[in-house]
Amino acid sequence: MDKLKAMQIFTQIADSGSLTAAAQAMDASLPAVVRSLSALEAMLGVRLFNRSTRRIALTEEGRQYLQECRQILSAVNEAEARLSNDIEEPSGLLSITASIAIGELLVTPIVTEFVQRYPKVRCKVILLDRVVNLLEEGIDIGVRVGDLQDSSLVAQSIGTVRRVLVASPQFLAQHKKKFGALKHPKDLLKSSCVDFSGATGSWWNFVEDGKNFTLPVNGKLEFNHIRPALDACLAGLGFGIFIHQQVAPYIASKKLTILLEKFEPPPRPINLIYPHSRLLPSRTKNFIAMMKQANSSSH
Repeated sequence: MDKLKAMQIFTQIADSGSLTAAAQAMDASLPAVVRSLSALEAMLGVRLFNRSTRRIALTEEGRQYLQECRQILSAVNEAEARLSNDIEEPSGLLSITASIAIGELLVTPIVTEFVQRYPKVRCKVILLDRVVNLLEEGIDIGVRVGDLQDSSLVAQSIGTVRRVLVASPQFLAQHKKKFGALKHPKDLLKSSCVDFSGATGSWWNFVEDGKNFTLPVNGKLEFNHIRPALDACLAGLGFGIFIHQQVAPYIASKKLTILLEKFEPPPRPINLIYPHSRLLPSRTKNFIAMMKQANSSSH
């Protein structure tokens, strides 16, 4: 038995004053209305109406149940109305997580635009250099670099990320004068590197002849945040590895130079991940669409 439907029929009978009028109001057959009422009474174990050949009247139990039914049906209608409004105009809280570097670079600019476009949405952005369990921590969307490990999550690719080795022209001139031109990643062991521990740790990854290899970072500066590490490289204090989008403006202005491109690891995918692929609220769907559009237009 559909309890909600039975409640609706019961309420309509009480409002209409007869089984026949209730059937007409609900565009249902009289036998169907009678069967629904009988099944509801049997389930509850009480009579809801005193019925005679001429009239129908609520019992005391029926009057009490009617009040409860009106509250339940009203709450259902309000919930449906809120969801309908949400479909038309996104609202509510949207929580997003990403690493600090990817979050600052790709997520926060879109979040700013998103809340301006949809003023009824509130965004909570959590930037952490650790893998966050979306289900356990109640987060709607994650932005991650690399292949998806958790098969219970849905992933949508929004592009790739490339890590590049860079240095300033003045630092390269000093390095060349002292050690010669930089021709191989192993040459980095002779010079100074600026380490960003939040990205690849104290080892840098390279590829040669299709094989991966790592080198320890050799230098006097180590930061746990991108900005000071980038500033140190711009100031000519060493080599650094960054996401290409982070240094693109400085490459264009010739403040930094990309080096050893043939030894770069292949680009890694950037994925939007979320727990469910169906019945997503409109705020989540719209944010996913905006992220995909923004990143597709930047490639």
